[in-house]
Amino acid sequence: MNIGVLALQGAVAEHIRSIELAGGRGVAVKRVEQLAEIDGLIIPGGESTTIGKLMRKYGFIEAIQDYAAQGKPVFGTCAGLILLAERLEGDEEPHLRLMDMTVARNAFGRQRESFETDLDVKGIDTPLRAVFIRAPLIKEVGEKVEVLSVYQGEIVTARQGNLLASSYHPELTDDYRLHELFIRMAQERGQ
Repeated sequence: MNIGVLALQGAVAEHIRSIELAGGRGVAVKRVEQLAEIDGLIIPGGESTTIGKLMRKYGFIEAIQDYAAQGKPVFGTCAGLILLAERLEGDEEPHLRLMDMTVARNAFGRQRESFETDLDVKGIDTPLRAVFIRAPLIKEVGEKVEVLSVYQGEIVTARQGNLLASSYHPELTDDYRLHELFIRMAQERGQ
């Protein structure tokens, strides 16, 4: 499976490494045309406002919306989760509006409040190591969204059909099982 990582800003190399450890082939996606060559797309963590501006500049907003509308899987981590959301708390304008959720940016505080923890994630048999860095939170979800994990009562991993989102950075650990789950989503779609 060819899994693309949107390579406008953020943890691209780390995601490609995790994809390859999980048995896929990682591809840095820098041009809209590359979407036709991949089986799934990861929108990495980074700075959501910057990534959003670059997505608009290079035509990725409509292209990713079309990609997801075809049932192809899209996975947003940290800033990528913010970019997937239909609704953002505060006055900020949403970007892709793909996933029926309301998201709060930087919900865990600033950089110095970053932390690691073990999370129980539905579909993964033992706890997953998760790194939270200026992480967003999923404050509420629509009825089509399945909550996959919570941390201290707050939603931090969710899935809506072909869309997957995590508040944390799975690519910053040696635990690549969330990437395996995403590759399985791409394989199921391909069958």
